[in-house]
Amino acid sequence: MGLFSRRKSSESVAEPVEVDEAPESDDSLEPTVSGRPESRPLDDAERARIASGLEHAAALGVDVDDLESIGSHFDEQFRAVQADPAAGGGSDVIVDTFAIAIGEHLTRHSARDWAVVTDVFGTDLGLVAARADTVVVPHNLVGARWMRGETGWIPGVVAHLVQLRPRAR
Repeated sequence: MGLFSRRKSSESVAEPVEVDEAPESDDSLEPTVSGRPESRPLDDAERARIASGLEHAAALGVDVDDLESIGSHFDEQFRAVQADPAAGGGSDVIVDTFAIAIGEHLTRHSARDWAVVTDVFGTDLGLVAARADTVVVPHNLVGARWMRGETGWIPGVVAHLVQLRPRAR
């Protein structure tokens, strides 16, 4: 029984229901019954979105191979948008740009590749490992920290993700 369970110990427990954990596959990107994320390869529009984000990052001076560069430019853009909400195209553009920069860094420096990932929270660009045991959705990383006003986090967090799944040399 869980620490915060509302069931009294005297209440009966229903027998577990057997669930087919391997539903037949189709071409949709709906999460599986188990809640595990699904992924599919990128299409041309998604590759173009990544290319556009990388161009925007480069125009800001971001070197996607350097976590300090990504981090310092993110912090600078965050402060600029706090002072002027339209700066840099606004928060949506900045979050998208830095999510793509982080994702590209992970594709270059860890054993992960771009894909379209669908989980219980929705569908977005993400990164999957060859064994597909984990996924990273950079937009979630950046968006959540943006909303909390966090700066200085990119080098440590992204370096940790690289260490978890290093690219074989």
